[in-house]
Amino acid sequence: MRQWTIDAFAAGPFRGNPACVVEPFDQWPSDGWMQALAAENNQAETAYLLRTADPARFGLRWFTPALEAPLCGHATLAAAHALFEELGVDAPLLTFETLSGDLTVRRDGERLEMDFPSDPPRRTAVPEGLAEALGATPVEMWAGAYLVAVLDSEATVRGLTPDLMALKHIEGEATGGPGQTVVVALAEAGRSYAVVSRFFAPGFGIPEDPTTGSAHCILSPLYGEKLGQQTLSFHQAYPGRGGDLECENRGTRVLLRGRGVTVIEARLRLMPA
Repeated sequence: MRQWTIDAFAAGPFRGNPACVVEPFDQWPSDGWMQALAAENNQAETAYLLRTADPARFGLRWFTPALEAPLCGHATLAAAHALFEELGVDAPLLTFETLSGDLTVRRDGERLEMDFPSDPPRRTAVPEGLAEALGATPVEMWAGAYLVAVLDSEATVRGLTPDLMALKHIEGEATGGPGQTVVVALAEAGRSYAVVSRFFAPGFGIPEDPTTGSAHCILSPLYGEKLGQQTLSFHQAYPGRGGDLECENRGTRVLLRGRGVTVIEARLRLMPA
């Protein structure tokens, strides 16, 4: 079986967020096998695809090194990139059956455009211990699937060195479980993007995620409202990589746009259990 490592939301190779994508199965392997391979890959996500009777429709599941994820943006983009570019699927629109319902991906010039559910956050209090764990005091606090800590500047976002063991146990009013915190601020003047963020997810077995589509399902409605703009450019400032997304609010949906780049093709020397 073939597997690809694809940099998603990437301006070029070794940018954005890498995800492993395994070529489609005719039936799902066991959960234990998929979890073991995801741990072996040790990327933020490994994406698994299932063929259906419709050549443009696939089952899609995402596994971190520690657990199955309910929603993942960068591995969805990577899966679509693999189908379009590596396997030659010829379709105007791909549909993925996932734990978060049907998700669609289409070509948008050199980019891919994903249609995801919006997750507008709620204003909330700063959870006990969060400021100490981050090493910075939020100026606003919000909660959706993840906690969202609004900080005072891009420089503060970029300079954080949080206590990940402390963050792992902080949940607040986030609906996705403990240990998942987005930090965000308006971009400095003159940047090509409007908003800059980072995402720490030790509760998902990911110390820091390089570029996170699902986080932007929260950030897009939040900053669309703050800035009064339907479409915004975002940069996720993972040290040494960095990823770029364009997000468009569509009411209950968010359109996420970005590029994928294949960097590795591998062959698995084992059969699924």
